[in-house]
Amino acid sequence: MRIEQLNQIMPTAGKRAALFLNALNSAMAEFGITGKLNQAAFLATLAHESGQLRYMLELADGTAYEMRKDLGNTWPGDGVRFKGRGVIQITGRANYAACGAVLGLDLISNPELLEIPENACRSAAWFWEVNKLNRWADAGDFDGVSDVVNRGRKTATASDSNGWADRLAFYTAALKVL
Repeated sequence: MRIEQLNQIMPTAGKRAALFLNALNSAMAEFGITGKLNQAAFLATLAHESGQLRYMLELADGTAYEMRKDLGNTWPGDGVRFKGRGVIQITGRANYAACGAVLGLDLISNPELLEIPENACRSAAWFWEVNKLNRWADAGDFDGVSDVVNRGRKTATASDSNGWADRLAFYTAALKVL
């Protein structure tokens, strides 16, 4: 992907696009996000989840994740410590541990490492691979991708769910420019 393409997909990314371009390309290559459909879905998802590469740390304070055993948050303070980070918002002690093991990073001791562009992009691509999102993307099922990422599969409709119009606009743009 070229900088012009990234800027067309994420028009308000500005200087952040150049900062993330190489990291995005490397992460997509490393984790097999190489086809037009899966790259379009991946980039559209990241555009929405990160506010066009603006937010590498979840805006919420993380208290909603306290003691969430489904996320591996079993210690007081885990919810705040392991709130969403990276361009796809890796969340929870268990996910930080699993992601860190694959990326070769100690994310339990240093969760803020996911805020660095290279790690933010690699963690997103790791999440993509672990959740087998290329299968949805390659089938042209961006709704399915979005459900897995952040809309709660089969619990909401596309018209009323977490940023669907925004996600779809990024996806449409990505399909045009890639």
